[in-house]
Amino acid sequence: MSRSSIAARSPLGLLALSVLALGAARSPESEKHTLQSGGRERSYRLYVPTRIATGAPAALVLVFHGGRGDGAGMERLTGFDAIADRDGFLVAYPDGVGRQWNDGRDVAEFQTTRDRVDDVAFVSELIDEIARRHPVDSKRVFATGISNGAIFSHYLGARLASRIAAIAPIAGGIAEPYRPRFRPERPVSVLMMNGSDDPLVPYRGGPVGGTHGRVLGADESAALWAAADQCSKDPKTDTLPDSDPKDGCRVKRELWPGGREGTEVQLYRFDGGGHTWPGGPQYLPKLVIGAVCRDVDATPVIWAFFRAHPRA
Repeated sequence: MSRSSIAARSPLGLLALSVLALGAARSPESEKHTLQSGGRERSYRLYVPTRIATGAPAALVLVFHGGRGDGAGMERLTGFDAIADRDGFLVAYPDGVGRQWNDGRDVAEFQTTRDRVDDVAFVSELIDEIARRHPVDSKRVFATGISNGAIFSHYLGARLASRIAAIAPIAGGIAEPYRPRFRPERPVSVLMMNGSDDPLVPYRGGPVGGTHGRVLGADESAALWAAADQCSKDPKTDTLPDSDPKDGCRVKRELWPGGREGTEVQLYRFDGGGHTWPGGPQYLPKLVIGAVCRDVDATPVIWAFFRAHPRA
């Protein structure tokens, strides 16, 4: 099936085309690598900043694309490379099998579900592979992503809690079928960003894109993590400054501090926000994906959260 026919069928297909187009102008400094995992060749892009200290263990940020996207598109969309240059950490942009992540939704049409692709094992092997190339600080391995990549970040954080210090899912909750098995073996700090008007992954939970499985709502997902981390039961709430009145968004934040091993959970609710990367490009019309909120620039906020929450 052609890319144009995919786009004609669903908003998720249109989103994929847009993210792929963003990837066409990717940074030339990142390098594509492959490794064998689960009997198949897997690929990823790795950005090594110019200011990284030789021989010193560096933090590693794993950035996961949305459904039908790829790592190159996420590199362009998020702008993590520039912050990595400034602060000296590694950034990996992996590629999913069939441009999807096996995130716990059990969607039959996804190749990752049909082939039982073990993406958690792949990520664990990827961390090891990168550590063979460059010294990686095992206490500072983090994961973020959008949409399918966000749902997978929840899934990965819960199932690979022994290796992931913190996660930052954008526009995605915990997969509903995974809810009964949600028992992270260690506490994980969590930063969530969700738009109240997301037309593809509903803020309150439910069907994704109409037919692509189901997720828990943002509030329920955050509460599950807060309980697992044994954070304070009563979150602190504040409203962030409306730094861009023209974007039609306001940002409310809930914080659950005091978790085990110094963890905490944060939930940013973008009232009026859509299925977008806050502060990023309006890569499709608002009618399709909703609005981009510009009161928060997600990438530096995510890195600041990661930097403050290494493994104890």
